[in-house]
Amino acid sequence: MSFSFFDLFWVFLAFASLQPAWQKRMVAMRRIQTLREFEQQKNSRVILLIHRQESINLLGIPVSRYISIEDSEEVLRAIRLTPPDVPIDLILHTPGGLVLATEQIARALIRHKAKVTVYVPHYAMSGGTMLALAADEIIMDENAVLGPVDPQLGNFAAASILKVVEKKPIGEIDDQTLIMADLSGKAIKQVQRFVRTLLEDNFPKQKINPENIDRIIDTLTTGQITHDCPITVEEAKQLGLPITVGLPMSIYKLMDLYPQPQGGRPSVQYLPMPYQPRPSLPQPQPTART
Repeated sequence: MSFSFFDLFWVFLAFASLQPAWQKRMVAMRRIQTLREFEQQKNSRVILLIHRQESINLLGIPVSRYISIEDSEEVLRAIRLTPPDVPIDLILHTPGGLVLATEQIARALIRHKAKVTVYVPHYAMSGGTMLALAADEIIMDENAVLGPVDPQLGNFAAASILKVVEKKPIGEIDDQTLIMADLSGKAIKQVQRFVRTLLEDNFPKQKINPENIDRIIDTLTTGQITHDCPITVEEAKQLGLPITVGLPMSIYKLMDLYPQPQGGRPSVQYLPMPYQPRPSLPQPQPTART
C-alpha cells in the first residue's frame, strides 16, 4: 500500500487540526491533577478565580474578563458542595468586577464555618480585594498587590463626583451631576457598610483588630487614592489586614497552567529555569617591574 503526496498532506492536516484540542485536554488534565494534589496537601477545598485576557475564537480579539454573575454562581455552588468543617482556599487573580457578584461570593465566604484562606500570587484589585477581606487569612507573594474598593459610577469615582458638589455652588451644577452625586453618596455608604461586615467577622476568631477597622474602611472606600492604585504587602500590613507573605510553589504551578493567550511575538520572554551565577573571569595579575 503506497501513500501519495496528497495522502500525506491530508494526514498532516488532520493531525494539525487535532493537536490544539489534544493540547487543551492535556492542560486541563494537568490542572485537575495539580488542584487535587494541592487539596490533598492542605486538606481543603481549592477554588480558583482567575481572570486573564481571553481571545474570541479565530478572530483573536482580546477581551478582558472580570468577576461576573456566572462566576458567583459557580463559586457559590463550590462553597455549597464543601462540608462546613472543610477549609476553603481561594486563589485570586482578578481586576475585580460586578459589585453584586462580588458581594454574593464574599457573604458566602464569611458564612463558611471553617477557615477561609485567600491566595494572591499577582493581584486582586477592587472586587478581588473585597473577596480577600472576607478571608480569615490573606497569603500573598511579596510583590503582589491589592487595591481600593471605592465605588465607581461609570468612568468616575464616586468620591470625586462628591468633591464637585462640595467645591462648586449648587446653582452652577447641572442636574445630572447632582443626581450622580446623590447616587455616589449612597454607593459609598453601602460599600462601607458591607466592608465593615466583612472586617467585623469574628468566626472562628476575630481576624481584624477592632481599633483598625475604621482606618481600613476610610482608606479603602473614600477615594483617598485612585481606583487602580496598588496597595502593596507592606501597606496592607500597616493597615492591619491579616497578611502572610510567601506562597507555596504549587500556587505558581497552577498559575503556569492558566497562561495569557499569546498572539504573535511574546511581549515577555526568558529561559524558564533558575538563574545560575556565571563564574567570574580571572583577574589579570600585576606584573613585577624592575
